[in-house]
Amino acid sequence: MPPLPALTHLLYLHGFRSSPQSMKARKMAALVAQRWPALHWWCPQLPPSPAQAATLIDEGTAGWPSATMAVIGSSLGGFYATWLAQRRHCRAVLINPAVEPARDLARHIGEQSSWHDPAERFFFEPHFVDELRALEVGALRHPERLLAVIATGDEVLDWREMQARYAGAQQRIVPGSDHALSDFDDHLPAILGFLGLAPEGPPLH
Repeated sequence: MPPLPALTHLLYLHGFRSSPQSMKARKMAALVAQRWPALHWWCPQLPPSPAQAATLIDEGTAGWPSATMAVIGSSLGGFYATWLAQRRHCRAVLINPAVEPARDLARHIGEQSSWHDPAERFFFEPHFVDELRALEVGALRHPERLLAVIATGDEVLDWREMQARYAGAQQRIVPGSDHALSDFDDHLPAILGFLGLAPEGPPLH
């Protein structure tokens, strides 16, 4: 497979109850601003409705070139990132990605609070479960364009389910760690390498 062209656009998609203020999103934003200022970076606040989130993502990346764009998604954001990667045939890094969010989030219907601002509330509506089902993509096309970073210590999702879902993709199985991938810094070189971003400058830690 010939080397992929240099990245020009990078999207970050946060998880359920999360935001662009997540640790991983902020670290990536700072790194891009510092080392690759010409790279177009976008990390939107996703609405609670999966259908509205998909529309936001679709419209926001409509003008992006598939060959030189990539998406990083964490948890529910990994589910959305998989959906986008299948539509656009682009590269994707999936961090502890949700495999069956329609099943898992059905028990979270009702009022929820944001992780990063507990005063911020939203309502997870029953029909959002159907909206999640509508975004399921089935068998993966071009799994070689996907990197799944999967922590065996994930306390929210079953790492074996993630491993099976992304069979055929590049996988980085992390012993221990947690759902948030708190040791994110340790995996940055592999993630950046997969995206074709040269680890220029001082050490990433």
